[in-house]
Amino acid sequence: HSGSSLRIASAALKQGQITPTELCQKCLSLIKKTKFLNAYITVSEEVALKQAEESEKRYKNGQSLGDLDGIPIAVKDNFSTSGIETTCASNMLKGYVPPYNATVVQKLLDQGALLMGKTNLDEFAMGSGSTDGIFGPVKNPWSYSKQYREKKKQNPHSKSGDSDWLITGGSSGGSAAAVSAFTCYAALGSDTGGSTRNPAAHCGLVGFKPSYGLVSRHGLIPLVNSMDQFYHIFSCITKGPEAQNFIKSFIPILFQFCVFTSSYKEYLVPELSSEIQSLWSRAADLFESQGAKVIEVSLPHTSYSIVCYHVLCTSEVASNMARFDGLQYGKLTVDLKKNTKNPLIHHPFFSHRNYENYFIKAQKVRRLIANDFVNAFNSGVDVLLTPTTLSEAVPYLEFIKEDNRTRSAQDDIFTQAVNMAGLPAVSIPVALSNQGLPIGLQFIGRAFDDQQLLTVAKWFEKQVQFPVIQLQELMDDCSAILENEKIASVSLKQ
Repeated sequence: HSGSSLRIASAALKQGQITPTELCQKCLSLIKKTKFLNAYITVSEEVALKQAEESEKRYKNGQSLGDLDGIPIAVKDNFSTSGIETTCASNMLKGYVPPYNATVVQKLLDQGALLMGKTNLDEFAMGSGSTDGIFGPVKNPWSYSKQYREKKKQNPHSKSGDSDWLITGGSSGGSAAAVSAFTCYAALGSDTGGSTRNPAAHCGLVGFKPSYGLVSRHGLIPLVNSMDQFYHIFSCITKGPEAQNFIKSFIPILFQFCVFTSSYKEYLVPELSSEIQSLWSRAADLFESQGAKVIEVSLPHTSYSIVCYHVLCTSEVASNMARFDGLQYGKLTVDLKKNTKNPLIHHPFFSHRNYENYFIKAQKVRRLIANDFVNAFNSGVDVLLTPTTLSEAVPYLEFIKEDNRTRSAQDDIFTQAVNMAGLPAVSIPVALSNQGLPIGLQFIGRAFDDQQLLTVAKWFEKQVQFPVIQLQELMDDCSAILENEKIASVSLKQ
């Protein structure tokens, strides 16, 4: 059933309780019902149904490809997909159909996953709200959840109507909305400074970023090569091995158990909401109560991360975007006779005078930021615990009061340094805020020790038992599953 977990869906397929075609059709039906969320740019209905048909034949012949065979997934629209338009939510790539699949996409298809479609994003993945692509903003499914709407009714000052819908976060907001609305069971996103941990936190999902270099970026249209990394979004990671197998399909895993955890003081900023700060503290207490040693460590160069990132980011973006000149890709929008210099190629940070003063200095600061993490882990810490975002999701009309760059600088504060250091990180949904909206916390691990990180995150997720989003009013077919979900356990909320 479309509202169930990946584990339940995989088990139902194996036991013949549902066919891949039926599962695919249920997800396609939900995609149509939730079209107003604007989660998808392209719905690959024919492709998905054909893949489902092939999956069905394998199951009938006893030749299943594994836990992901017949499981519907979605892919962010900056990953190349053979024969399916890949736009990066930009006019510059509108109509571009790649001749090959990104490596991570191909690996999923090789295991029998069904590609439901390409998800919405900020243009070229530059943004933290999924509000700045040419196909329009993505709406957070939690805007329409029973949990949020009931809290709004209790607040006499809250506005009514559909105009106060919430952002998903970004830039992988389409992927997060797609999973949150039950239109697929997992989705691929990309993450350069927090572009998937952020929407995962805002949409009540698990968002996992592997160590940089562990997984191929081939076929991911680049933004910042030295920091881009593909990302998984799940509804959970505790319900059986299927989600772990999704990750194992990309990553060689070594098992090791964690005995230390730590949070660090540079992330205790004034802008951090008191609710998240409280949950952060309670999460640390939870680990301590179970025998983990919790200490506070310092990462002194963290405060320079955002400034350093913007120098390196704009430089690499300028280099990457230079190919979209209307000749190699996209439509020609300038008169080449009058414009002999490409402003993207001739970026100010690349000038002889500024190269040493800005770009090289930023690279040196980046090394100091990475060394801070190395020193923390060498001190005996196994996993770092931090907030993922400053607050829960905000209304779209509030979000757009500030420009994209300002918002990104604010929203990437907890996530960006991880990309600078190339470390694995995962955002786990913890509890609902007083407004009935998801709050996530971030776990950061040692480079290439992704399994240890996931082991800790999995244990933590099992303890907090984050509630399932309730969208019965929108999707009648989900109500039975949602009502049957058991939500009893330890909660970090009082």
